[in-house]
Amino acid sequence: MEPDEDRYRAPALDKGLDILELLAEIDGGLTQAEIAKRLGRSPNEFYRMLDRLVRRGYVTRLEGDRYSLTLKLFGLAQLHVPVRRLVSYATPFMRELAEETRQANQLAVFDRGSVVVVAQQEAPGYWGISIRVGSHISLYDTGSGHVLLAFRSQEERLMMINEYSASGEETTVETEFFERLDQIRERGYEIMPSAQTAGVFNLSAPVLGPDGRALAALTVPYINLVNASQAPDMAETQRMLTRTSRQLSKLAGADIDLPA
Repeated sequence: MEPDEDRYRAPALDKGLDILELLAEIDGGLTQAEIAKRLGRSPNEFYRMLDRLVRRGYVTRLEGDRYSLTLKLFGLAQLHVPVRRLVSYATPFMRELAEETRQANQLAVFDRGSVVVVAQQEAPGYWGISIRVGSHISLYDTGSGHVLLAFRSQEERLMMINEYSASGEETTVETEFFERLDQIRERGYEIMPSAQTAGVFNLSAPVLGPDGRALAALTVPYINLVNASQAPDMAETQRMLTRTSRQLSKLAGADIDLPA
């Protein structure tokens, strides 16, 4: 009698999962021949499977005919319940931040090639800059995009850029851009004039996970409130934002010390 574990075998699915599990263990990728050798099969068995995984965005083809995992699986893992949980934890902190700074703020994540706003908090007054939940924003010229890239390894940055470019916006990334990301990582936040709205500054800080990678970016689109004399200036707003991002990072399991 056929064992239960073999009764409903799906050889093609097993083959695809074998490839994904193998590539997850490898830095720098593997060629088709190397994949076949490690899995004890013929290289020809994997050609169509690798082609489908590349076309579906789970695997990318590197120079030298090497294959490597993209961040698509990571994005899927972060979707739905984890993101909802993050938003649930973040909401009271974002509300408090808005009250203290008199500014709106938003939370964005990188999901399958897009930077997506998953939560936003309106400014308490009648004037502020906010972005609709579900909006897709730029990876290259927003504070949120810079922070999401800065707090990742260089290999992950390249994967994110490749996925983002494949989803629509083609941009040549210069060496200076990566140098800027390193500077952001060193100081712990981004501050930059908005590339979309005159008079607005993007103040952004990461929400870190246990591995030190950015799970999300918390951003205040800062405007100078001339009718609110008690509102914090930009430097103080940045300090409040950084404090809030560190509190959220601590809740997410990051090993950091909170300010006294």
